[in-house]
Amino acid sequence: MMGARFLFVLAAGLGLAAFSHDRFDQWVDATVLPPLQVETSVEVLDRGGALLRAYTVADGRWRLAVALSDVDAGYVAALLAYEDKRFYQHGGVDPQALARAALQAVWNGHVVSGGSTLTMQVARLLEEGTTGQIDGKLRQMRVALALERRLSKQQILALYLHLAPYGGNLEGIRAATLSYFGKEPVRLTPAEAALLVAIPQSPETRRPDRSVARATDARDRVLARALRDGLIDNEQMAAARTEVVPAQRRPFPALAPHMSDRIIAEEPGQQRHQLTLDKTLQTKLERLAADVVASRGDRLQVAIVVADHASGEVLASVGSAAFQADRRAGFVDMTRAIRSPGSTLKPLIYGLAFDDGLAHPETLIEDKPTDFNGYRPQNFDRHFRGTIRIREALQESLNIPVVALTDALGPAKLLAALDKAGVRYHVPGGQAGLAIALGGIGVSLEDMVQLYAAIGRGGVALPLTHRINGERPEGQRVLSAASAWQVGDILAGLAPPPGAPENRLAYKTGTSYGHRDAWAIGFDGRHVIGVWMGRPDGTPVPGAFGADLAAPILFQAFARLKRNLDPQPDPPPATLLVSNAELPQPLQRFRNRNAAFQPDKDAPSVAFPPDGAEVEMLPEGLLVRVSGGKAPYTWLANGVPVAISLGGRETILNSLGRGFITLSVIDATGRSARAKVRLR
Repeated sequence: MMGARFLFVLAAGLGLAAFSHDRFDQWVDATVLPPLQVETSVEVLDRGGALLRAYTVADGRWRLAVALSDVDAGYVAALLAYEDKRFYQHGGVDPQALARAALQAVWNGHVVSGGSTLTMQVARLLEEGTTGQIDGKLRQMRVALALERRLSKQQILALYLHLAPYGGNLEGIRAATLSYFGKEPVRLTPAEAALLVAIPQSPETRRPDRSVARATDARDRVLARALRDGLIDNEQMAAARTEVVPAQRRPFPALAPHMSDRIIAEEPGQQRHQLTLDKTLQTKLERLAADVVASRGDRLQVAIVVADHASGEVLASVGSAAFQADRRAGFVDMTRAIRSPGSTLKPLIYGLAFDDGLAHPETLIEDKPTDFNGYRPQNFDRHFRGTIRIREALQESLNIPVVALTDALGPAKLLAALDKAGVRYHVPGGQAGLAIALGGIGVSLEDMVQLYAAIGRGGVALPLTHRINGERPEGQRVLSAASAWQVGDILAGLAPPPGAPENRLAYKTGTSYGHRDAWAIGFDGRHVIGVWMGRPDGTPVPGAFGADLAAPILFQAFARLKRNLDPQPDPPPATLLVSNAELPQPLQRFRNRNAAFQPDKDAPSVAFPPDGAEVEMLPEGLLVRVSGGKAPYTWLANGVPVAISLGGRETILNSLGRGFITLSVIDATGRSARAKVRLR
């Protein structure tokens, strides 16, 4: 019965030639064609054009766009030789193939070979028609004839390359090669090409993930035909038959899921989105993220951002350890979540203080209990260091010195700098106070990386960009080149975490209030990386510190980025590279700008003899005493040194003579006091 139907179709096909020429043309031209625009998967590509992530089309099928020039020529040759040798000669229906198929069917009593052309197959695929019904076959012939009149051979072949079925929800050559071989179709082995020719003839029974044996048999028949037609030689044939047919499908690339969803939402009508991300690096860091949380319970999450701070291009963006609905809330993009930055804003505050002439890396500053109009910050370890250099205060991430600098600058100045850097922030209650210096503000990891990129770039902020050929606006200067270099030089002096390589990575860690967020952000001469760890729901992580939790991951991320760090730049010409003693007097010790109008409670004063007193000289000399200040002390009489570098607060001055005299004392920090007395 099937043979009779087939012969009828063949006869009908051959009978098309019986039409008069005019009636035939009218019949073909009147054909209503199905839509010729094939929907293909939306794709997200890396900076080199490699596929990061693809999305199924509306009906859940994988159908990826491909150009004929991007398909292996050996596959195309094998396809045409096996399916349609006269593809470039016929007009959609091949009378010779139909006649041959009819004669073979009559001679053998059953169908031996079909007479369908590749164009007829495309017609069937476009309309999703059947192959066995008579009316369906006639319809395919008519559509094929019409297609040949409206499309070029290359366009018809391209449609086949997009629509050929490969089992399940796979359609098209590119979906097949990615799923079965994990590669693009540009280079295929003879065995791979033969398998891809064979599967569409019976996609469900020959799909390798269901029956390797049937797929292998079908592939070998195509290889035998290729050998007979001279497409491969005996040696290639033997090698091809030894290749193992894949027994299962591979998952499609699904890298950078948060970034991919974000980019597509920004431009929903675009089919291809090329990003600045690097596929190799993105893969490494996604694995790193999964590894670091694997043994830390089921709620801890991590996010990582890598950027080239010279250009502002993001090279990797890991929003979570896994893009899934789990207790880690993996669907939440933690690179953009608003969190408390802990101490990671401190480098910006110090840089602003350098630019404002309030301090220098060698300036001395007090780390002691201080009341800032009711705000009494404490250091993380609840200890105080006393007088310390600014450099050490930043490296040790002390709280009181940075709050003192913020008090001198004013919180508004810090917010203005964040605005220039393009950092979006949330101030609780809408009113910024001194607590913003210690993390009392909300920012995202992505924006903090942008801020540190500005420091690494010499003080100029550029918005981070994710798209190739995206907008490149001019950056705004946040810090002077000298101040940015000084901040980087201080941070590069931090010791690396235990087990990390000794290098000059400039980095800063941070821990938010209640151990809710652990941060580590660092840069070398070219790149910047930011790491955040915590729980997406904002609950505390007991014992989590940025230095212990996030810093090791920062160094591991740099190790995956490159073998060696790029060196930090040389200091700009305007940089003041001197010791504390060589600094201008106002920079030797930090004093709030309001200090001139406030008494210095720690300044030295002449405790004895008091100013204006009349004192009788003792036989051994004049007893003097200093209160306040810092040893050692130097005493002067009428401007002439009479006792130098004394450690004690009391001493005896002799050879002073009689009459009126001005006594002066200078402490170790250069502060002084004087008293005028009369000696008898």
